[in-house]
Amino acid sequence: MKLAEAENKMQSTVEATQRAFNTIRTGRANASLLDKVLVDYYGSPTPLKSLANISTPDATTILIQPYDKSSLNIVEKAISLSDVGLTPSNDGSVIRLNIPPLTSDRRKELVKIAAKYAEEGRVAIRNIRRDALDSIRKQEKNAEVSEDESKDQQDKLQKITNKFTARIDELLVEKEKDISTV
Repeated sequence: MKLAEAENKMQSTVEATQRAFNTIRTGRANASLLDKVLVDYYGSPTPLKSLANISTPDATTILIQPYDKSSLNIVEKAISLSDVGLTPSNDGSVIRLNIPPLTSDRRKELVKIAAKYAEEGRVAIRNIRRDALDSIRKQEKNAEVSEDESKDQQDKLQKITNKFTARIDELLVEKEKDISTV
């Protein structure tokens, strides 16, 4: 595994962690809360965002307008069955999700969930580092690179790992601040 390849994988991990953070509710309406919602549309699980226009007209409301009006009820059912934790209200043409204010206990739970996602991201980055280190050591053992080159690559790999781990920590601090802001 080359350093550039390891860096790309780590960047992807940071982006995946960011997407996971986006699915955590804060006190404000955010369309990305519905990213994981799948609708059983004509027998196949389809992401909600490909079936409907999702907007946030104000800080406490998410508005879902299905492109196909006949799918309104199945979209509403999918949201109800999802782990979003919001109750949809259907007025015949659009679905509204009202975001209630978070209690302090719920905020603490959400901070723990965010910390769990961050730790999963850090573990994934460390696994990528481990695989890259194994590759570097294998090259050194097979005399493909010198011992000095191997040490240089290992040092560079550690710096890359530290950079991406720090980025996940920054994202976690931002998310905790978002969750804790009333």
